[in-house]
Amino acid sequence: MATLRDPVDGCPWDLQQDFASIAPYTIEEAYEVADAIDRGHLDDLRDELGDLLLQVVFHAQMAAEQGAFDFNDVVNGITDKMRRRHPHVFGDEEIIDAQTQTVAWEEHKRRERAATGNEDAGVLDGVGLALPALLRAAKLGRRAAGVGFDWPDADGVRAKVDEELAELDEARAAADSTAIAEELGDLLFAVAQLARHYDIDPEEALRAGNAKFSTRFGRVEAGLAAEGADWGKQTLDELEARWQAVKRES
Repeated sequence: MATLRDPVDGCPWDLQQDFASIAPYTIEEAYEVADAIDRGHLDDLRDELGDLLLQVVFHAQMAAEQGAFDFNDVVNGITDKMRRRHPHVFGDEEIIDAQTQTVAWEEHKRRERAATGNEDAGVLDGVGLALPALLRAAKLGRRAAGVGFDWPDADGVRAKVDEELAELDEARAAADSTAIAEELGDLLFAVAQLARHYDIDPEEALRAGNAKFSTRFGRVEAGLAAEGADWGKQTLDELEARWQAVKRES
């Protein structure tokens, strides 16, 4: 990467990049890692991890050019953090289960914020704005739950989902597009919290739902093609019947 960024002999494209221009590629590569994992394809996972590692190297090289930090600093930083946050492994503390470790992890993070002068930061500070919205919703809920602001069980969240649906219906009845958008946001946030209470990653759940829809839609499409049928000549009832048939097959 240092060679690619060489001011004299480097690659013109690489030389034009900065942190902001590379950030979208970093996010994209992380998703491609997740995709390889979802498909259970280890050869692809190896390749995608390499692509993701390149993103880390790219950012570190640009930072080194500015005298901020280099790749070694990145590695040393995460090594130190893992040691601090796992005193039950590298020290004398005892952790009895994963849930206890999660609580301890958040406490270690709070101490680190205090050590850097951010002790007065809000509970929700530090939850990345660039995260996918469903994932960020779950993280916000988890952070709030850490201070006791949460439903006692999944039943309470399920009731909240019903409440948000009712408010969405009210906004629809009033034909208020702004309120409809707001209530949809509230509904999605509540659904993310319901997923959290069931220890389900809402982002992964939605990806699985997307994959299921794509597969079933493809089968409907294949069926139409096999019959020489035209999408435009199918009624909604006929398409629904095909869809239900595909569901029964799967």
